[in-house]
Amino acid sequence: MTSNMIEGKQADSARRRERVVKALDAILRTGGDITVSGLARAARVDRSFRYRHRDLLERVHAAATTPVAEGRRSAVTRASLQADLANALERNTRLAARVRQLEKRLSAQLGKQAWSESGLGAPPDIDQLQRRIALLEQELAEKQGRLEERTEELEAARAANKELTRALNRPHSEEP
Repeated sequence: MTSNMIEGKQADSARRRERVVKALDAILRTGGDITVSGLARAARVDRSFRYRHRDLLERVHAAATTPVAEGRRSAVTRASLQADLANALERNTRLAARVRQLEKRLSAQLGKQAWSESGLGAPPDIDQLQRRIALLEQELAEKQGRLEERTEELEAARAANKELTRALNRPHSEEP
């Protein structure tokens, strides 16, 4: 390449750098959104131009992260407001569900407390009473089993007694 061509490329690059710096300053003054694409359009340069010039890219990133100055309009977009609204609605839904859950738990606890304080509730030793009931039911089943056995024995004894009584009451003529 000839020196004239190199000088021409360097001058073109310097002009583009100057346009990027001016566009960045203009965006900072007006409070617009600082984005790579938006800055490239405003400076009429290719997006890759800033990536080839690291110092410009660092300036863009620094400007984008700098808090909004007094008197400068905030860069709020419709999309960011919709995202904030969607997040707030989702958080509201979660909080409402949590409040309902806590209300149910509180209601259950207050109900238990009122029930036990009224004296209508189950006695505190209900577990002991339930174990006692289970033991008594088991004992009853065993006794019913024994009663059935004895009833069968009694019926067998009665049947044998009837046979013996009939045998004794038969006329003696039948004897050999």
